[in-house]
Amino acid sequence: MSDFIVRTSAQLPALLHAFRKQEGLTQAEAALRLGVTQQTMSALERNAEKVSAERLMKLLGILGVELVLRKVDPLGIEPSASADLPGQPAGPAW
Repeated sequence: MSDFIVRTSAQLPALLHAFRKQEGLTQAEAALRLGVTQQTMSALERNAEKVSAERLMKLLGILGVELVLRKVDPLGIEPSASADLPGQPAGPAW
């Protein structure tokens, strides 16, 4: 399993296309599963930055891809896996 870091919406079209191909789906097949036309699927792949979050999440599920959000430290140091999420109560101090 590989991670793909996406920092701009311009990176999404190529990734969505590649993930669809990796799943062995044509645009028509992916469109059918998503509940849209093949033309809409084509436009979605070309203009992924304009897709609603809901539709993008559904498409990622169809493609077998999960979305992971990770807080980036401005100094380039990855946060600890045990760090508490903002707004969440602090975990127990073991």
